[in-house]
Amino acid sequence: MKQYKLLTPGPLTTTESVKKEMMVDHCTWDDDYKNITQKIRRELLEIGHVSEDEYTTVLMQGSGSAGVEAVFTTSIKDKDKVLILANGAYGERMAEIARYAGLNYILKQWNYDQVPDAKEVEEILDADKDITHVSMVHCETTSGILNDIEAVGKVVHDAGKIFILDAMSSFGGVDIPLDQLRPDFMISSANKCIQGVPGFSFIICNTEVLKLCKGNSRSLSLDLYAQWETMNIDGKWRFTSPTHVVLAFAKAMEELKEEGGVRKREQRYRKNNEILIGRMKEMGIKTYIDEEHQSPIITTFFYPESHEFSFEDMYYFIKERGYAIYPGKVTSADTFRIGNIGDIHPQDMEKLCDIFQEFITDMTKEN
Repeated sequence: MKQYKLLTPGPLTTTESVKKEMMVDHCTWDDDYKNITQKIRRELLEIGHVSEDEYTTVLMQGSGSAGVEAVFTTSIKDKDKVLILANGAYGERMAEIARYAGLNYILKQWNYDQVPDAKEVEEILDADKDITHVSMVHCETTSGILNDIEAVGKVVHDAGKIFILDAMSSFGGVDIPLDQLRPDFMISSANKCIQGVPGFSFIICNTEVLKLCKGNSRSLSLDLYAQWETMNIDGKWRFTSPTHVVLAFAKAMEELKEEGGVRKREQRYRKNNEILIGRMKEMGIKTYIDEEHQSPIITTFFYPESHEFSFEDMYYFIKERGYAIYPGKVTSADTFRIGNIGDIHPQDMEKLCDIFQEFITDMTKEN
């Protein structure tokens, strides 16, 4: 099978050493394995700049969306109301989760190229005192926009509400000082910027807020409190854990340290993004998000003007030459997306742009 690198927001390209960790089998009851789980939990708090005195980490089997659903269905009671801030598909998915679970919610939406406005959030909270929780996405990979979680978080905390932060595609790739932002629940996933593989999500929780969630869950397997209660004893997961994925993630955590930590990784991602946007601009291809709010995670591009090729034409041309890109997810514009994260380096961005230039040249000749 032909190998190619993933220029996507996750799953993403992992190192050979991370992949090799999955060649070892582990027993879920074994102390060695449980110790690995506990080490991961502690080190995720360190990455978030918080301590075990106030925060705890819970690992949950399943996708990132399962992690979001675990937080929603465990922390939001029947009498509560959650304000969901959305400027993309993943904020909208929060509303879908709330609807499925029968939760009381309000969905406040912005255009996909606009960040949620803290002043508007403040006005909504002032007008509706029944709101108990506020949720939002940090990096919306629908567009690649990076939302202002600091301004919104301050409004939420000043109002005394529970703050749920989806940092799925940013944690580990953008430095997030949780000690300053103080979200009550922050959700991310193994297969994102820490550069592991898919199989579990993780939630960094304010411990005292989590304790108030006992008995709230609408789900057996997604009961965040019950998972924490069991895991907090000695590192054992309540139900069968993705052992191979956990081992790969532990290795990915080591490699994050070896790279120099989150700030060094963020520098690499930003360099990747800088090269990509610069080279595309030279080809006359513009970004959907403005420079101020563009994340280093994934970038949405408009198609060249008067183009006569499909995404499939472009995708297979690029894939045949070693890279896989993403279709656009913005419904109001004709776009495609290119990710910068994973085991991807500046030379990959240069090579990709050379391939893209070749594709554009070939398409121009044909037409």
